[in-house]
Amino acid sequence: MTHAAAHTAIAAHGRHWPTGVAMLTVPGLYGSGPGHWQSRWEGRFPDWHRVEQDDWAAPDLARWSARVGQTVRAAQAERPRHAPRAILVAHSFGCLASLHWAVQARDAVAGVLLVAPADPDKFGVAEQLPQRALPFPAVLVASRNDPWLGYGQALEWGARWGAEVVDAGYAGHINADSGLGEWEPGLALLDRLVSRACAPEVARDGADWQAQWDVLPSAPYI
Repeated sequence: MTHAAAHTAIAAHGRHWPTGVAMLTVPGLYGSGPGHWQSRWEGRFPDWHRVEQDDWAAPDLARWSARVGQTVRAAQAERPRHAPRAILVAHSFGCLASLHWAVQARDAVAGVLLVAPADPDKFGVAEQLPQRALPFPAVLVASRNDPWLGYGQALEWGARWGAEVVDAGYAGHINADSGLGEWEPGLALLDRLVSRACAPEVARDGADWQAQWDVLPSAPYI
C-alpha cells in the first residue's frame, strides 16, 4: 500500500488510522477485562474488532489461530472496496495465535504489535511458530519482570522474528494489573508500526523488514 493509496479516516480522540488497514485486538488467556489497555483502546476506537474465543480458559493454538483468521475476514468483508490488511494488536497467548495465523496468510497482514507474548515453550507450541524473520513489520514489547516470559527469552524470540524489541522496564505482564491506564506509550508504538506498515511497498522479505528496525532502545520505553 502506498501513501497515496492510504487515505486516512479520523478516529476517536483525533487519531488517524489508514482506511486500508483493519485494526484488531487479540487478547490472551482469560480475555482482557475492562481495565486492560486492549479493552480501553477498543472503547476509544469503536471501529476496531476484537478476536473472541469460544473458551478463554483453554488456550489452543490451532483453534485460537483459526478464530484470528475468521475475525480478519469478517473485518475485511465490512469494507470490500478497500480490501484492508490487518494490524493485529496482540497480548500474551494472543501473540502466539496471531503469528501462527499471520505467517500462513501474509498477504492479509500489514503488521503486528506483540505485547508481552506468552512463553511458547510453556504452552508446548514453539515448533509451530515462525522460526525466521516475519514478512511484515512487527514490534515486540517486553517487560523485565514478566512472569509469562523471561526477558532474555523475549529478546531471543524478537530477534528470531526480526521484530523491533521495545524495553517496557518492570511492567509485569503489561496487563490491567500493571496500572497502565490508557497506555499512551503503547499507542505511540502502534502509531509508528502503522506508519511503517503503510509505507511504500518494498520487498516483503523478512530480512528486508528486519534491517529497518531499531532494536532495543537504550532506556525503558514505559
